[in-house]
Amino acid sequence: MERNLKKRETMHRLHAMGLEIFHEKGYYNTSLDDILKELSLSKGAFYHHFKSKEDYFISIIQNLIVQKVYALLVEPLNVNENPLHAIADSLENALEPGKSNEMAYGFMLHDFMTEFNKRNTEISSYLKDILKVWEVNLVSVLKRGKLDGHIARHIDCEGVATYIIASYLGMRSLLSENNGRQLKYQYLQQLKQYFSSITERQAVA
Repeated sequence: MERNLKKRETMHRLHAMGLEIFHEKGYYNTSLDDILKELSLSKGAFYHHFKSKEDYFISIIQNLIVQKVYALLVEPLNVNENPLHAIADSLENALEPGKSNEMAYGFMLHDFMTEFNKRNTEISSYLKDILKVWEVNLVSVLKRGKLDGHIARHIDCEGVATYIIASYLGMRSLLSENNGRQLKYQYLQQLKQYFSSITERQAVA
């Protein structure tokens, strides 16, 4: 049992350090020698755990990025009776600028999806699967909101989920170039106005 615990701790360290390296330098700008130097590993030790650099990154996706994204954008969806409030709160938290937030939550999905687009279909599919999990959960809570009377019954939940994801990823892209809080504030205000327009109260009026 102690051996298994030590192995899990080692793998978590390798995943966490690797995520930071790849996000800082980019996957294609990071060589295997860079990885070995940062991790203080020999080639033999690296290949004991992973088949290749690509296998290493896929392992990071499966064991770390998935968990971090779930904790940041999926789990908070169920902490508020009104799903629109829960979604707005989760996005506000996720858009907090600064590297400390990124490393704490591991949500670098937009950056990696952009880097791998049309360059590596296998890794891109893993990353898109994470978005799909978020989308499925968004649709689920939105449908629940319709049943509970928070959201107008004519609203297309799949369409709303697509809009939320697309607008969020767009804002992540803008904030990566400009960390202005004013930009984030404006986005959140517009998002809340949109949510207000799809509430049951607004529909009845």
